[in-house]
Amino acid sequence: MSNHLPPRRTVPVRAWLLSVTGLVVVASLVMWHAQLVDLIGFDTSADKQPVVASGPGGSPPPVVEVSKSTPPPGKPSKTPTRSPKPTKTPTKTPTRSSSGYSEEDIDGLSPKLRTRLRKAITAAKADGVRISITSARRSVAKQNRLLREAIVKYGSYKAATRWVLPPEQSAHVQGKAVDIGPQTAMVWLNKNGWRYGVCRRYDNEPWHFEALTTPGKRCPARESHAVAKAD
Repeated sequence: MSNHLPPRRTVPVRAWLLSVTGLVVVASLVMWHAQLVDLIGFDTSADKQPVVASGPGGSPPPVVEVSKSTPPPGKPSKTPTRSPKPTKTPTKTPTRSSSGYSEEDIDGLSPKLRTRLRKAITAAKADGVRISITSARRSVAKQNRLLREAIVKYGSYKAATRWVLPPEQSAHVQGKAVDIGPQTAMVWLNKNGWRYGVCRRYDNEPWHFEALTTPGKRCPARESHAVAKAD
């Protein structure tokens, strides 16, 4: 056997260079084709898919459902807000008797007491005192109601009539008595009423006045309280 090995086949350098050059050309063509596709904007299936950012850990973010009845945020409601209507303060309606006169004015009083009281009111006003009428002429129904309430309050008819007389004996129902206020007016009229013929009648009612004397003459002595006459 011979110790010589068969000679190796050698690839010509020119052929090797041509192979390498061909590979480079093919690779260049592939890359150029991909760039051309991106440049022209050919539609692909991947382009049709929306781009969604992934959540933590690569999972897609949760989908937030918006209620159809809830308006989109940022848009004002179309329903106008109505301001509340102001509450009207009820006014006090003066109490009127069956004769049509208000119990809080002097129009229903007898001509004598009405004339004298007007002069006294004017004089008191000049002294800085305001005389208010709290109860002038009353209806029979009002006097009866006051008497019933007084009987409940004081416990008997006799005790009640010291404050409220029955309608047929009441000077208020006849338009011959007037109750006044406030306290300063009671003090002023008790001191000066005789000048106008208006006097306080009872010790227990500093607000009750009647035409008991001639203007300019002293008032008669006061009674302790009213007394109902026996039938």
